[in-house]
Order: sequence, then C-alpha cells, then structure tokens
Amino acid sequence: MTARYDAVIIGGGPAGASAAILLASAGWSVALVEKQRFPRRKVCGECIASTNLELLDTLGIGKAFHEVAGAPLRKVAFMIGQHTVRADLPSLQTGVYPWGKALGREHLDTLLVARAAEAGATVLQPWSVQSITGAPGAYRCEAVATESGQQQLLQASVVIAAHGSWELAPDAATGERQGKKPASPGDLFAFKANFKGADLDAEAIAVLAFQGGYGGMVLGEHRTMTLACCVRRDTLATVRQAFGSHSAAEAVQRMLTESCDGVRDALAPARLEGAWLSTGPIRPGIRLRRSSEIFLIGNAAGEAHPIVGEGMSMALQSAWLLSRTLIAQRHLLADTRAYHQVKHTYVRQWHACFAQRIRLAAMFAHASMRPGALSVALPILQRWPALLTAAARYSGKSRPIYPALQGLHQFPFHP
Repeated sequence: MTARYDAVIIGGGPAGASAAILLASAGWSVALVEKQRFPRRKVCGECIASTNLELLDTLGIGKAFHEVAGAPLRKVAFMIGQHTVRADLPSLQTGVYPWGKALGREHLDTLLVARAAEAGATVLQPWSVQSITGAPGAYRCEAVATESGQQQLLQASVVIAAHGSWELAPDAATGERQGKKPASPGDLFAFKANFKGADLDAEAIAVLAFQGGYGGMVLGEHRTMTLACCVRRDTLATVRQAFGSHSAAEAVQRMLTESCDGVRDALAPARLEGAWLSTGPIRPGIRLRRSSEIFLIGNAAGEAHPIVGEGMSMALQSAWLLSRTLIAQRHLLADTRAYHQVKHTYVRQWHACFAQRIRLAAMFAHASMRPGALSVALPILQRWPALLTAAARYSGKSRPIYPALQGLHQFPFHP
C-alpha cells in the first residue's frame, strides 16, 4: 500500500506532534509516525517553561494543559549534600503566562497527538519507519505496524525526524540505521520515578547536584512528584556495587536519599507510584548538520543537558521554528536548490535559538557533577541566592524563542 503526503514526521513526542499540528492546520497533508502506544510514561523532567505556554494555546491544547498541570513554578531550590539554597525563578516579561508548570509526559504527549489527529494529520501508531530513500520532493519511507507487521510505503516531499536521541532511527543523511557508539565511562543514564505524598514545595523546582550526576524534583498533576536524574556510567557502577543486590534504579534512589538531605526529606512521607524508568546512554549535544537532507527537530536535532529543564522548550520551539519556515517557503520546496536554501535557513535559525542553551547547560551539568568544586561556590550562593535566578535566566527560562514568540498571532492559521 502506498500513500502520498506533503510531510512525513518520524516521532510523535512533543516536537513531532507539534509540527504535525502546525503543518496540518496550515493545509499540509501530514503522516505522523510513532512507534509506541499512548499514553505512556517517559523519562523526562516534565517541566514546561513559561516561554512555551502561549505556544500550547496556539497548538490548541492550552486549556486542557492548565486544567491538569501543576502549580506555577516560581522558585528554584538548589540541593547539594546537607545544603539547600532557594531563590526566585525569573518570570517571563511578555505574554500572559509568567511562570512555567509541570505535566507528566503520559498526559502532554497524548494531548498533542490527539490534537494532531483533530487538525487533520494521519497518525500511524504504533508504527515505525524502517528506511528512508529518495531525495527532497520525492522521499520514500518504508513504515511497518509494530504489532501486526502491516507495511506501508509513505511518499513525501518533506521528511522530519523527531525521534529520541538515544533511539536507533534512520540516519538523517543516508536514511540507514545508525549504529551504537562505543561505551564510555562518562556516558549518562537517565532515571525517573513518580511519587505521591512527597514533601516538596508545589511552586519550586528542586535541582540536585551530586558526585557523578545531577537531577531534579518537581510537583506536577495531582501533586505527583517527579524525581529525575542523570548518572555517569562509572558512577552508576560504583553505586550498584556499594548497595549490593539492589537494581540500578533502587541503588540510585538509595544513593540520592543518603547523599542529599533535600531528597531524603521530600521522599520521607512519599510512596512510589509505578515503576522506575531508565534509558540511555544520553549524549547531549548538537546533531543538526547542514549536510543532512531531511529536517531535524527536538532531540534529533540537539539536546541540552536536562539539568536546566530546557528539553521540552527545545522540542516545542524547534517544531514551531521549522513549521513556520516550511509554511512560509512552501513554494520553494519543489526546487532542489531552493529546498537546500530553506534547509540552511532553518539550520542557521536553529543555532541562533538553541546552541547557546546547549553550551550553558553543559557548563552547569559538568559543574554539578563535581560537588567538590561546587562546595567552593556554595558559600557564595548562600550569600547571594539571586545568582541562581540569573543562571536560570541565562539558560533560557525567560527568553522567548528567536524570533520572539510574541508573533504568534501572525501565524497563518488559528486552530
């Protein structure tokens, strides 16, 4: 069976689903291919910065989001060992939403994919793309249903990769499967768990620093607390050895409660809700290349260390940036030379929007994984906690996408 679309989007997370909504609402025929059934939990810090909330309104899920999401996040609590430093988070000075909120991915992703279907996108789920061949204007994507084995050929002028960074997805340049990279002691593995009854300020994001890793805690929907962290491969091996027969996740939880008073106090009255999740290795950095012919958004394009909580921002905002570019330049995509010019324009704008965030996140992450070095800075933070506010501002928490999101009303559709 063969079907023809203007665009095929690989990955139904926030980046892929948002692009599907924006393009389909602008009159494009879109196939959104997602390999897992929703709702599903996913390793993620689950914070959504205020810079994205007006965009959620434009996507058509703003009302549903605010009905379920946690309280406005106005504060940050930096936790290291026995110490906690608290400060205000910077507010967004433009728009109607000064503060971000937290919402579990099982809720957010389901809302976005359902909205994509309402906007007219064809949602293939659970399906996966096995290969990509062809060229701009005439791509051929071989897709298969993961449960039935049904196959379908998707032809499209544009292909957009929005898959997770750790997934073995078709390579952006060749259309072939990527191979695994050699293991490294510095590889980061991500863990996440949800807890009920945790003792945590509903309006605060807690940032954790510990030897060989970093993490965070936040309250989302129905006061469900998310505890998420990244741990180096060598640190994880040491932790597992120290705690004997415990699983990796159990060992990580025990390490966090014993090494960080803030985690211990938050979890003391709490109960685990569901199982721990883990994934990895994650390798933050920029993957976007001018040589790639298909378009990349979300983690497929680049990933910031999760310590700054900008992953969701980069997913949603890169989808916005690409969709706006494609819609404005749609008449050029049939010409190969013009297509590559559109691609280069998007890559340049993406770097202007996100490259600095990735570099700053890497700086914060590597500092946090060395509490010995941080202990020197701790007295300074305790005396001047506003430095945490400044760090959050520089990480992108209060800076709208470039070009600024106040132009939302100028988008060529209103869902």
